[in-house]
Amino acid sequence: MSERPFLLEIGLEEMPARFIPGAAEQLSEKIAAFFAAEKIDYEGIRVFATPRRLAVFVEAVAEKQRDVTVEIKGPAKKAALDPEGNWTKAALGFTKSQGMTVDDIYFKTVNGAEYCFVKKVEEGKPVPEVLPKIAQVIESMAFPKNMRWNDLSLRFVRPIRWILAKYGSETVPFSVAGVKSGPFTFGHRFLGKKIEVDDPKNYERLLRSQYVICDYEERKREILRQLERLEREREWAIPVDGELLDEVTHLVEYPQVFYGSFDESFLHLPEKVLITTMKEHQRYFPVRDREGRLLPHFVAVRNGDDRHLETVRRGNEKVLRARLQDAAFFYREDQKLSIEEALKRLSPVIYHDRIGSYAEKISRIVRLTEFLLGRLPFAEEERRLAVRAAQICKFDLVTQMVYEFPELEGYMGENYALLQKEDERVAKAINEHYQPRNAEDGLPESDIGAVLAVADKLETLASFFAIGSVPSGSQDPYGLRRLATGVIDILHEKGWDIPLADLLKEAIRLTSGFADRPEEEIFAGLADFFRARLKHKLQGRGFRYDIIDAVLSAPLTDVRTLARRAELFNEKKDEPGFKEDMESLIRVVRIAKKAESAAEVNPELFENETEGELYRRLLEAKDSLPGNGAEDYYRALVALKPYITAFFDRTMVMAEDERLRSNRLAMMRQLADLILNFADVEELVIK
Repeated sequence: MSERPFLLEIGLEEMPARFIPGAAEQLSEKIAAFFAAEKIDYEGIRVFATPRRLAVFVEAVAEKQRDVTVEIKGPAKKAALDPEGNWTKAALGFTKSQGMTVDDIYFKTVNGAEYCFVKKVEEGKPVPEVLPKIAQVIESMAFPKNMRWNDLSLRFVRPIRWILAKYGSETVPFSVAGVKSGPFTFGHRFLGKKIEVDDPKNYERLLRSQYVICDYEERKREILRQLERLEREREWAIPVDGELLDEVTHLVEYPQVFYGSFDESFLHLPEKVLITTMKEHQRYFPVRDREGRLLPHFVAVRNGDDRHLETVRRGNEKVLRARLQDAAFFYREDQKLSIEEALKRLSPVIYHDRIGSYAEKISRIVRLTEFLLGRLPFAEEERRLAVRAAQICKFDLVTQMVYEFPELEGYMGENYALLQKEDERVAKAINEHYQPRNAEDGLPESDIGAVLAVADKLETLASFFAIGSVPSGSQDPYGLRRLATGVIDILHEKGWDIPLADLLKEAIRLTSGFADRPEEEIFAGLADFFRARLKHKLQGRGFRYDIIDAVLSAPLTDVRTLARRAELFNEKKDEPGFKEDMESLIRVVRIAKKAESAAEVNPELFENETEGELYRRLLEAKDSLPGNGAEDYYRALVALKPYITAFFDRTMVMAEDERLRSNRLAMMRQLADLILNFADVEELVIK
């Protein structure tokens, strides 16, 4: 059977750069699903995307759907044969309706009864007859934001202007939103022209001739080549921000790198202000010298060729100059504002209509900071500075610079705090308390910054859980998953042995003024939320699911101890004796479930020495374990194994005498509580 390539291109008005990767991936997945559902064989799919087009090239597409053999069920055997064994009208009618004869019938048992069956080959259709249904794929696509145009009911990311659909040399006929498919595509909006595609294999070459590089990776490589050439020619260093590179690659169809300059006087602005102005507002790359100093130049990528670059450069320089003049004005004006005045302006600002003002939020952050400091070995000077940092950590939110550039929150706080002679450690903490801002960001370096970061994130988490605003599915508008992960990472990195449960309870207690649910309910939800984040972190380290579940079923102690418990199980699981050790602990946990409630143990009711010995060991463990690390706790539990074994060998827990039974169950309950405080050993898969 011969094969032909298939090409589909959807021509659009310019799409936002942030929508393009997801749209291209979605189209590729939907095309693959369409071919699978239609039983059409092919070799591979390539996807192309530019601001004005989404396209897929499918290699070696079969000319005919696969033939399919189907098994068709007919009447029951007793209805198909009369008492003499002759075929009945039911059997004859069944086979006639399938275009077959009674000779094709065979019997199979279904649910205890025999039925007639026939096998029928459904011949595949020619692929050109099937491909017009590809219109349904286009109509089924979904986007973060859609548009409607004219009087059409279709909603799409941007209006569709043309559709190219070719199967080999044939045009595939269909229409979407009033646009008929054809053999044509269009080159660059200003430099190119309309092109007829005779063969899908020529698609990339034909577009390239009309100033369109349709392959994203090739456009990216071209930008990097031009940046490297410019670095060599000018003896510059051009730091390439991966996120910005991706964005500009999706903004152009034919990239042309060029550079411009700005007045050196703007270099007095904080470096991050300059870079943010260039990157976030203009999509420019900053320029440094070989020693790393920022230079008064920028590099941009235009959508076109190298003609009239001088005019383009002057236009971009003019726009950037205006931006930098605004930034310089904001910077001067902000320095006239004292921190105390900024806090007064911040006081009436509402953080959330159900949670309250920023002043109330800051108050809770201060109290959480003080709570943390009470559990940590900080010097008195560090405590004072940490509280000061908590009191002023949000003051820069009312500055003009942060209003214009929200990305600079924290950074400008540090800068302005230093200008107003705050302690360097306080200023640094104001910036660090937002870390980690994203998955690529680092953790706070200073202890004061780390304390403030944990307090701020816990306050936010507790507040939103207190009003029932929690993430669901992929929806997490307030970034609570990122905040919880940040808390976990900071506590683990710093090695602070504060139980997570204590931190959550204190943060929840501070929400009493606006919480719309009981503290116990808030804690249960927030604890499960943190367990999910911890589970994700431990899975990333390669721990088995049962080990993770066992450790996280215990009360939430400090993060490092929880991780160490998982490490211990992982280290011990293949050692001799692990199975027997865990089985003895599991036996205690299971039988302890029969205890009606927690009760005191009466040693006077012991009938043999194994009861007394196990009880003595239990009391010793209860006295010593709470303050011990994971290793000591594990060793102490395992050390109980011979006494547990001896106890069960000599003692009937479920004795007929109710007093003896209750006393022994009470001891099992206390021992099980000790075990479960470390891990729920029943979750372990013992091999």
